[in-house]
This record gives sequence, structure tokens and C-alpha cells, in this order.
Amino acid sequence: MGDEEKQTPTSLEISMENGNLKEEKASSSNDEPEIKYGGIKAMPFIIGNETFEKLGTVGSSTNLAVYLTTVFNMKSVTATTLLNVFNGTTNLAPLIGAYLSDTYFGRYKTLGFASVFSFLGMVVLMLTAAITTMHPPKCAPGVACVGPTTWQLAFLLSGFAFLVIGAGGIRPCNLAFGADQFNPNTESGKRGITSFFNWYYFTFTFAVMVSVTVIVYVQSNVSWALGLGIPAFLMLLSCVMFFVGTRIYVVVKPQGSPITTVAQVIVAATKKRGVEVPDDNSAMSLFNHIPAKSINAKLPSTEQFRCLDKAAVITDENQVNLDGSANNPWKLCSIQQVEEVKCFAEDNPHMVNVHNLSHSLAPATDLRSVPSPSDG
Repeated sequence: MGDEEKQTPTSLEISMENGNLKEEKASSSNDEPEIKYGGIKAMPFIIGNETFEKLGTVGSSTNLAVYLTTVFNMKSVTATTLLNVFNGTTNLAPLIGAYLSDTYFGRYKTLGFASVFSFLGMVVLMLTAAITTMHPPKCAPGVACVGPTTWQLAFLLSGFAFLVIGAGGIRPCNLAFGADQFNPNTESGKRGITSFFNWYYFTFTFAVMVSVTVIVYVQSNVSWALGLGIPAFLMLLSCVMFFVGTRIYVVVKPQGSPITTVAQVIVAATKKRGVEVPDDNSAMSLFNHIPAKSINAKLPSTEQFRCLDKAAVITDENQVNLDGSANNPWKLCSIQQVEEVKCFAEDNPHMVNVHNLSHSLAPATDLRSVPSPSDG
């Protein structure tokens, strides 16, 4: 696994014979470069990027409720509302970021772009604490607290906006980008992916623990400027770690959004609802085209959700291009696309449960029993 793994993409020649598909592996094209997997060599850069990024983002956002009420003199209700909007947008932004990454930019560009924006957002938060004119004056005893001015609030919100953009690009791409660095079709590559996931979540947990203890302590007991400056510096290290490893990375070109694939499979299966699915889900009976430059592991055919298999059944109306792809992907989908949708359908209930659990616990972890100076 330490050596760079190589895989030569092959093209597929697919022809129609008696309503079935005939699949033959063609010789490798000389004009297609070999895929050189960085493997374990890329792990320090990606893991380092993730670790410093989590130290920065968690460290800067965990204590925001206290920061808004004590430094910006906001009422508790106002601060809570603002943070709810901020947390809601950071949770929705990854949906947009994932679509843009899969459809237009790719994971590498999206991660680089988002990392820079996260750094800018943390710098803005640090400046609001470090520069006295960037936040309201401290509350004097017996005098009503002065709230933030319009431009002070606008500057603060611009920092939140940068953090939202950063979260929208980093969250959906970081883990998948790390998995791209290993060949999923070899045993060493599969072991490398497993090892990467283990290290990823270990460092993730470590970063969160440090952020909610050490960094929060510095913010509350030493200095807000230093407490927010540390996450900004860590995010700068995250950007540096990411870009230093550029020459090692496998950069996968965008191949379309999974949301589009889900829609295509459902539409194609619905149009063929009266078609019978063959008893044997083999490549000879179902459309099984795999793009030549695809580096994803081939999924085995499964029996659950067999109604979706109709999307891959060849009919007289379906036409196949010379490169083996479907002429109309809304009428004919590959069995690989169908299996990807099945995986999504199987995992969706678990994702919903985790989503509901995290949001039900969020009020308990985000809200602090710290009275606002403005509450009197």
C-alpha cells in the first residue's frame, strides 16, 4: 500500500444482439493516461487538512453563544436566533456544495475554494474581537448596554457567511476526496480506504475534544481575540497542508450529481413499470455500462428493490451510443446506477435518524446558561 498504485482505464464496446447486451473489454487506449494513486502518501495531507480544519471550525463556533451575549451585548433570544439561522444554513449548504462539486468543479477545487473561505470567516471573527471598533463597548454598571452598530453587525455576518460557504464545500467533499486516493479495485486499495476512514474519525474526535476544552477555555478565561485567533491560525495550517499535497492527489473529474442519478433511475423504472425483470441479473440481461474513466468500485447486483432494476432492462426503444453509454439516460440506466440508488435507499433511514438525533441534541450543546448583559 505504500507504493503508488496504477490502474489503466479500459473502454467498453457494447453491442445489441437479440435484445441483450454483449460486453467485451477493449484494449487500453494509448491517449488515456494511467491513474496514479497517491495512496498512503496522500493521507498525511488530507488527514492534516481535516484535523486542523475541525480544530478551527469547532473551536470558533462552539462558544459563539457566549461571545455574542458578552462581547456583542446581544440578548439571549437574539443570539440564539442568529445562531439557529447560522447552524441551519451550514447544514443546508453542503447539499449545494455537493451538487456543484459533483456536477461542475470536482472535489479538489471545491475543497480548496471552501478551505480559503473558512479561513477568511475565522479571520473576520478574530478581528471582531481583536479590534475594539469592531464590537460594542463593554457594559458599564448601572447603564444600559449598547448593542452593535449596523456596520459592526454586517461585518460579523460577513464572517458567518464565509464560514457557511466553507462548510458547504468541505463537509461533502473531504471524506470522499480522501477515498479517491486509493484504488477501490485492489485489496491494498480497499485496506487503504479502511485505514483512512479509521484515522479520519480518530483525528476528527481528537480535534473536537481539543476544541471544546482547550480553545473554549482560552476564549472564556484568557482572551477572545486569542481564543478566536488560534482557530484562524489552525485553519491557515489546514489550507497549507491541503495545497502542499496537490501534486500527489488523484483529482477525479466531476461525473454528475448523484441527485440526478437518483432521478434518472426512478424516472426510467417508472416508464418501464410494465416490463418484466429477468430472473438472472447478469450483464447479458441488463444494461451494465461503466464509463472508461470511472474509478469507482463495481457494485454487485442485489435482490432488494428489484422494481428499480427495470431502469436497466433493454427495450426496443432504448439506444446505445458508440462508446456504450445510453442515448437517453432518462430511459435507460446502467445496473451500477441502479445499485447506487439502492444503496442510497438503504442508508437514507439511518441518515434521517442521525440527523434527527443531532438536531434534538443541538439545543442542549449550543445554549449556555449565561445571562446576557442586555437582559438586565
